[in-house]
Amino acid sequence: MALNPYFLQGAPGEQNLVQDLINEHLRMFGIDVYYIPRKQLKTDNILNEVQSSKFDDNYIIEAYLNNFEGYSPSNDIMTKFGLKLTNEISLTISRERFEEFISPFLETMLENETSNPNYDDGAKVVLSSRPREGDLIYFPLGERLFEVKRVEFENPFYQLGKNYIYELKCELFEYEDEEIDTGIEEIQDTVKDYGFISTLILVGSGITATANVSIAQTGVIQAVYLNNDGYNYTSAPIVSISAPSAGGQRATAVAILNRNSVREILLTNAGYGYTMPPTVSISGGGGIGAAATCGITSNAVYLVNLTNAGSGYYSSPTVTIGSPNSGLSTATASALLTASGTISTIRISNSGTGYISIPSINISSPPNVGVGSFISNEEIVGSTSGARAFLKSWDLVSGERILKISLNSGTFLPGEIVVGAASSASYSVKSYSEEDTYDPYAKNDEFEAEAQNILDFSETNPFGTY
Repeated sequence: MALNPYFLQGAPGEQNLVQDLINEHLRMFGIDVYYIPRKQLKTDNILNEVQSSKFDDNYIIEAYLNNFEGYSPSNDIMTKFGLKLTNEISLTISRERFEEFISPFLETMLENETSNPNYDDGAKVVLSSRPREGDLIYFPLGERLFEVKRVEFENPFYQLGKNYIYELKCELFEYEDEEIDTGIEEIQDTVKDYGFISTLILVGSGITATANVSIAQTGVIQAVYLNNDGYNYTSAPIVSISAPSAGGQRATAVAILNRNSVREILLTNAGYGYTMPPTVSISGGGGIGAAATCGITSNAVYLVNLTNAGSGYYSSPTVTIGSPNSGLSTATASALLTASGTISTIRISNSGTGYISIPSINISSPPNVGVGSFISNEEIVGSTSGARAFLKSWDLVSGERILKISLNSGTFLPGEIVVGAASSASYSVKSYSEEDTYDPYAKNDEFEAEAQNILDFSETNPFGTY
C-alpha cells in the first residue's frame, strides 16, 4: 500500500528550513577552519597507492567542533622514533556550504585536467562532489594539521528525506612526502619543520686569498719525478727528502694518492743549498713500491707564503705565479683547501728557473655568491652530484644562505652549484648536513651513546651465553 499523499516525508520548504538552521548554528557556534584539498602527483598503478601528494589550495569554512572534552584519544605513544601524538577531532560542516563554496572550484580543476593533461604540473583532483579522505584540515585553535580519515555523510540519516551535513573524522597529520604550499603564512609556519629536514649551507660573500713567494739562487729542487706509483696504499705515505750537504734549507713534500697508488708528489718547500740532487724516500701508508727522484735548479721559487687564507673556496682556485725575468721556466703551484672553504697551504709542482727578482702570485677569487631567490617547495638540483631535494625555507645568516630541505635523493657536494628548478636561482654549496637538527625528538645519536654506556658488548654478551 502506497504512502498517504497528504502527509509529506519532507517538503522542499521544510528541508531548506533545516539546512538554514544548521548553517546559522554553525556560523554562531562553529570555528573557521581551512579545508585543504589533496591533489595526487604520483600513484602506484599496481597497488593503486598515492606515492606523493600536493596541497596548494585552501578554503575557509565554518565547522562545529564535536570534541567538547578535548582531543581524543587522550593517550600519546612514546616510541624509539620519538613521541607519537594520536590526537583526533571530529568536525561537522554544512553540506550546502561545501557544495556551493568549495565544490565549484574543485569541479573547475577536474575540467581543466580533462581538457589539458599538463594542467597544474600533473596534479590530479580525484573527487569534487564531497569532502574526501586524505584532504587536510588546519585547526587554528591548536595550530595543527589534521588529515580526514573518514567522511560520514548520512548522519543524521535522511532527516525529512535529505542529508544536510558532513561529519569529518580527522587524525593528526603525519607528514611523509607531501608538497604543502598553501600561501597562508600561519599554515606554512606550522608545516615548515614537518618531515625529516636536513641543512644545506650555500656560499655567502667570499674573500680572495693572497700570498707571496720566496726565491733562492742556488740548489733549489725544481720538481719531484715519480718513477713508480706503487700499490696497496690506504693512506698517503710519508715523503722524506734528504738535507742539503752544507747550510741551506731542507725540502719537504707530500704524496697525492689516486685510489691505491701515488699519483704525484708536490713540494711544500723546495728548499735550497743543494749541490747535487737529494734522495727521496717514500714510506708508510700501508703500500709498497712507490719511488721518486728529483732535480735541482737555480734562481727558482722555493716557498709560497700564504698571507690571507681567504674564504668561500669550495673548489680549488687557480694559482698563477709570474714569469721569470729570463723567460726560462715559469713556476707552477696548486692550493689545498680546508672543509670550511679556506686555503690551508699552497704546494709547488715546479719551482721554475730564471727568477732574478721576486715574481708576483695571483690566486683566483672564490665563486660568485649566486643569483636569484629560491621559491618555497621548489625542487633544487645539485649540478655535480645530481642530488635532488625540496626546499622548505631559506634564511640569510651572516652572509650565508641556510636552506632547510627534505625528500633528498642524494648527498650534495661542497663546491657544486645548486639550481632551483622553478626559480632558476643558483648558488654554490658550502656544506651539507644530513642530520635533522630541527626535530626536538631526533636524539638518536644521544640515545645510542647512552645505550653503549649501559650495555657493553665489547667483552661479553650481557644477556648471557648459550
